[in-house]
Amino acid sequence: MKVQISNGMFMALIINMIYAKAIGVTQGSMAREVGGDIWISTLIATIQGGMIMFLVIFVIRRMPEGDLIDQSARILGKWFGKLVALITFIFFLAAYGPVMSTFVFHLKDYFLPEAPILLFILAAFLLGSYAIYFGVEVIARMALIGVFSIIALNILLMLGSLSEFDIRELRPTFQMGFLRTVWASRHHNTDWAMATIMAGIILPMVANKETWGKMGFAGMGYGMVFIIMWPILEAGVLSPETTAQYIVSCMQMARSAHIGYFIHRYEMIMVAFFALSILTQIMMSLLCASVAMQKILGLKDYRKVILPTAIILNAFGYWINFDKNRAVDFLEGWWVYISIGVAVGLPFLILVMGFFFKKKLKKEIVAEEAK
Repeated sequence: MKVQISNGMFMALIINMIYAKAIGVTQGSMAREVGGDIWISTLIATIQGGMIMFLVIFVIRRMPEGDLIDQSARILGKWFGKLVALITFIFFLAAYGPVMSTFVFHLKDYFLPEAPILLFILAAFLLGSYAIYFGVEVIARMALIGVFSIIALNILLMLGSLSEFDIRELRPTFQMGFLRTVWASRHHNTDWAMATIMAGIILPMVANKETWGKMGFAGMGYGMVFIIMWPILEAGVLSPETTAQYIVSCMQMARSAHIGYFIHRYEMIMVAFFALSILTQIMMSLLCASVAMQKILGLKDYRKVILPTAIILNAFGYWINFDKNRAVDFLEGWWVYISIGVAVGLPFLILVMGFFFKKKLKKEIVAEEAK
């Protein structure tokens, strides 16, 4: 029986796949470049991410039964498909570094500073491997709960912060220039890149293909609404200069929120609501990497490669985050170019190849439908 998830689950996966890192470490990176204009860069990145999501959905719709890897194999043969699978695996291997940075920096720096990084890596390894063994449906159901947690987190933060919000901190707009503000959006584009390549892997599992586009853009729209509140509040409450000083600016924002006389550690509540989103990022990165590894090796079930894939990704996550300077350099340097290069280049390449080999692809689709 073919695995299928609902369109609502697909939308929830998109929201969770971008949320944790976007509010966790991305805003600090952008604030160091454009100050109070981080909310504008977030909007610009969302528009760019929507264009790439449209491209991925358009490509997958040509052959709804297969993901990006399957379609590339049908166009130019199995070795080209293996090459695309390898690129996809490298993408999620690289993505795991920033995802683990978000996970480690939140928990270690603010709650368990004496704990070794290996403890957090081991937790991600065990939880991620266990969850993906049961499939994308389990993760998608968890993502639905994660959306409600995100809504609760945002509402509580707004209630605790609006009294200290100063809109003057957001003025003047484009103070660093329009081009620099657009350029800073590349940091948030990396978050959308993870969501779009994930969509390229799991779209064939989504039940109603007629509404793929609608639900994909709905996920991106809601994701933008949930995320853009953070840069606006961070700039207006903390000030752009203070936001830029923190790698994890959202935790400092949580510390500044006052939601009652008896709750003085609001960041603990934040992490409780935040946890499902970051766990979804960890699990979906492991799942997509395992699917890519499965197709590199030509296996029928990705479960056979869960352990080796999880070991490789977590070893890389440990190496990247063992040195915080290395983690930040990778986050703001190599990861930007890898993620955007793959997210734009891979679907565009498959789109062009499908155009030149249109007849062959059509024959493959007819043969697949005949089965």
